[in-house]
Amino acid sequence: MKKIRVLVVDDQTVVREGLVAILANYPDIEVVSQAADGVQAIECVKRDKPEVVLLDMVMPNQDGLTTIPKIKEIAPNTRILVVTGFAENDMVYQAIKAGALGYILKDATRDQLLQAIRDVAQGRASLQPSIAVKLIQEINHPSESTYTADPLTRRELDTIRLIARGLSNQEIAAKLVVNERTIAKYVSSILDKLHLANRTQAALYALREGITGLNGE
Repeated sequence: MKKIRVLVVDDQTVVREGLVAILANYPDIEVVSQAADGVQAIECVKRDKPEVVLLDMVMPNQDGLTTIPKIKEIAPNTRILVVTGFAENDMVYQAIKAGALGYILKDATRDQLLQAIRDVAQGRASLQPSIAVKLIQEINHPSESTYTADPLTRRELDTIRLIARGLSNQEIAAKLVVNERTIAKYVSSILDKLHLANRTQAALYALREGITGLNGE
């Protein structure tokens, strides 16, 4: 039987060792390492190459939200399951947006935890029903802090409007009569200012915020 290689990350020793003890009872799961914070987690990911990381959100030195994109950068195929006591809408949304595939609370049952690990290992999203509701609420009614961003320039606004229409950088460059490399810089700036991961999220942002039509159209 192929075992799911798991890294457990939690700053509370009792919680961390408790999770390790629980998972030791299941032949399809192998805990390959433990970490007490995000910095240690990164080193464990590099060294032990886990398939699934059980990640707490609130930790010293480097928290979970900071750690998620760092893990995805060095190990894109590693799946992240957040295991935390915090269920705030914004935290759930930010964790999923950063790259976590699952989000489960520490008061979940043993069966729920095991199923979440197995689902995430297979590349399937795993959210407790209560967490799924919070995620939907945050998407529909984002908190002000979620979208705090530097204002976009006029050209960046024109660019994101065209991204929302599905145009490529080359097509946007032709539309705005500028060099394609300039559009690439605009897109990078847009993603950075709005704290977005990719063009798809930029398009969704534009549609949600009602950013439509070029200047003069």
